[in-house]
Amino acid sequence: MQTADIRRRWLEFFGDRGHTVVPSASLVSDDPSLLFTVAGMVPFIPYLSGLVPPPFPRATSVQKCIRTNDIEEVGKTPRHGTFFQMNGNFSFGDYFKEQAIAYAWELLTSPETDGGLAFDPSDLWVTVYKDDDEAIRYWKRIAGLPDERIQRLDKDTNYWSTGQPGPAGPCSEIFFDRGPAYGADGGPATDDDRYVEIWNLVFMQYQIQNVRSKYDFEIVGELPNKNIDTGMGLERVAFLKQGVDNMYEIDQVRPVLDRASELSGRKYGAVHDDDVRMRVIADHVRSSLMLMSDGVQPSNEGRGYILRRLLRRTVRAMRLLGVDAPTFPELFPASRDAMQDAYPEVAEGYDRIARLAYAEEETFLRTLAQGTIILDVAVERAKQDGAPQIGGDTAFLLHDTFGFPIDLTLEMADEAGVQVDRTAFDRLMADQRQRAKADAKSKKTALADLSVYSAFRAQCETTFLGYDALEAQSRILGIIKDGASVDRAAAGDIVEVILGETSLYAESGGQDADQGSIIGNGFDLEVLDVQRPVAGLWSHKAQVRTGEVAVGDAATTIVDADYRRGATQAHSATHLVNAALRDILGPEALQAGSYNKAGYMRLDFSWSQPISPTTRSEIEDVVNTAIRSDLPVSTRVLPLAEAKSLGAQALFGEKYGAEVRMVDIGGPWSRELCGGTHVASSAQVGLVNLVGEQSVGSTNRRVEALVGIEGFRDLAAERAIVSQLSAALKAPRSDLPLRVTGLLDDLKAAQKRIAEFESASLQQRIPTIVRNVDASGPVSVVVEQVEGIRSADDLRTLVTGVRGALGTDPAVVALGAIVNEKPVVIVATNDGARRAGFQAGPLAKEAATILGGGGGGKPDLAQGGGVDAPALPQALRGIADRVRG
Repeated sequence: MQTADIRRRWLEFFGDRGHTVVPSASLVSDDPSLLFTVAGMVPFIPYLSGLVPPPFPRATSVQKCIRTNDIEEVGKTPRHGTFFQMNGNFSFGDYFKEQAIAYAWELLTSPETDGGLAFDPSDLWVTVYKDDDEAIRYWKRIAGLPDERIQRLDKDTNYWSTGQPGPAGPCSEIFFDRGPAYGADGGPATDDDRYVEIWNLVFMQYQIQNVRSKYDFEIVGELPNKNIDTGMGLERVAFLKQGVDNMYEIDQVRPVLDRASELSGRKYGAVHDDDVRMRVIADHVRSSLMLMSDGVQPSNEGRGYILRRLLRRTVRAMRLLGVDAPTFPELFPASRDAMQDAYPEVAEGYDRIARLAYAEEETFLRTLAQGTIILDVAVERAKQDGAPQIGGDTAFLLHDTFGFPIDLTLEMADEAGVQVDRTAFDRLMADQRQRAKADAKSKKTALADLSVYSAFRAQCETTFLGYDALEAQSRILGIIKDGASVDRAAAGDIVEVILGETSLYAESGGQDADQGSIIGNGFDLEVLDVQRPVAGLWSHKAQVRTGEVAVGDAATTIVDADYRRGATQAHSATHLVNAALRDILGPEALQAGSYNKAGYMRLDFSWSQPISPTTRSEIEDVVNTAIRSDLPVSTRVLPLAEAKSLGAQALFGEKYGAEVRMVDIGGPWSRELCGGTHVASSAQVGLVNLVGEQSVGSTNRRVEALVGIEGFRDLAAERAIVSQLSAALKAPRSDLPLRVTGLLDDLKAAQKRIAEFESASLQQRIPTIVRNVDASGPVSVVVEQVEGIRSADDLRTLVTGVRGALGTDPAVVALGAIVNEKPVVIVATNDGARRAGFQAGPLAKEAATILGGGGGGKPDLAQGGGVDAPALPQALRGIADRVRG
């Protein structure tokens, strides 16, 4: 049974039984505490928790998920996958435990001809929470399961909670027995690979408080609405139904594994370590494909870092299979072809995905070469010093800066005959993780407990009236202060205000929130920010300027008209620039994010090369021509599928409902899905002045522009500068580039002559310094503090010149100077001195210690420095004494 067929059967089974079929949400989670959608129930959390009223009593979905907490187990076990699909059925206060068990058993055991999955009931086991006698009764009555195939387990495996106060409940898991060939008898309680969990039924029925840990809490009562949340692992069922040993061999994954085998010449099933690497490749390529299809791009932070890690682990695994050349152009098409039946978007967006993936592979292959050089230097230094290992800091640098997994560093070091200080590396990694946890904790604590919004969201959805008016009449539904609901707020208080209607735009779609006020009888509030903490509800962060405001008061929202005008200009300008980029660069220049506020906009787009000044001027010209043409701007609300069929652009990673708002500028020339505010016609944008273009990643560029009056002011400031230059150089504006170029040429020539004079001056000082040589011992030594040195480079030139003038007899030269108010010592040795045991590096380091700094270098030339300038004579004497001694 193919994976797509299992998926289809699931949706049809529950759809036929009154469940609303909900499409998979994006892998990019709406939950600010999650990087990714990690479980099938994540998109339904607002309904399950009561935060948002559910739009349907029961639902079903096949949800795309990503988990990376077990990434090191990928390929080693039969069921650990980074990307996986979770089949779920949900009830929001509708049916409960008995019906959920009945549905699960019917689907699992019904014949394939009746739309079921045709599992043999004798192969199925269940676990229940140890005190859930009710579930046991239902399993016996509905499924006819004997006592020995129903196992009672504790909270650590069969009780669901978030680890926070709120809803919780027991769960019941269904397992498939793979048979004695896979392990010992004893049921799921043995925690053996023989028993594969395929379905988890969560009975969300209790309210918990006083939570001390995920499994230590107090049940304080039953929920008013009992919910069902179930999840069946699609890949797990697929590998059981397809008769293969693990999820990496199912029809949606195996083609990549086979291609890796062909490229490497290694046979799958021959060598365990090679098998693990091929499974890692198959998993990570599919996971990366799905992440990029949902708009994630490789980067050094957040989701982009996870994607980059997956891609680089793939490259590394191919390298361990003996393949050093690029392989993504072979591996990714294999995954695309395997996944496109279930997810057509991977084929529709493959050109963009391929560009990102192939560029990332090429970049990492170059990075591997650079990191290898660093590792080679560290290995050579360790061998010269007689050290048995390279430092943990080097391994950490390779990991943190170059993306080298530690096992890759260990492997390469072992090939070179040295070890790695793993203890020091682990300590640095632990420090980094601690910093990351602290940062994540601070971000989490900065977010209000979303449960505070549930009562307000249950009352209504906020209606935005700001498209048509700058003022709106409403009533205060709620006031939140310091994360808690309060009845009133007084002058000086900073609070969140919940309204049923508003004219103030909440930050979204790249557009900053409106500025403005909320006023009423006896109170005046300054609006500081407007956000949407939960779907359908807008929260106005405001400071009470005067009076006292209370829940129930009538209120009027007033938008700052000047700010809104600038914001609409900037947002419409973003659409114009996006259209111009596609006109000039082609459809591959896909928007990858934007931000706009009054007077300013920036837009990120997929492109791997810098934009030339000529092309930038073309883009600017297209945009301002569109402004001058006074193109009409229109908006329509229509079904998402219809908008896409009309060619409307949707931003990758953005969430869209069944109905969307489509904004046209000049008809189809600029057609995007957008909820922001816009001008009535393009002429109202006024002016777009592109002021910047830069890289924001290996495959992304960013353009920035000033819009409207801000764009004009910037051009006026440039005009004033040009006028000042023209007056100072006594040249017309048209001649300024030539005049400035001429002046720069003259300056370079003058600097070259000065450098020549300074070099000659340094050379003239060499004979005087050489006369001060102390040749009383077997090794001659020249130690002197020199004045008038402008840079360490000049001092180095002088030191090497003196060393050369001393000939081939053993000699050490150490000169010091005060450069930029800090002491510098440079030491040089010749072959004879080094044979006598004197190396420049240790001498420079010893001097630097006296100067309160650090130093080092090569055996023939080294530099030291510090902060204690008066100690320079002592540092130089120390070198002289060491050589004489």
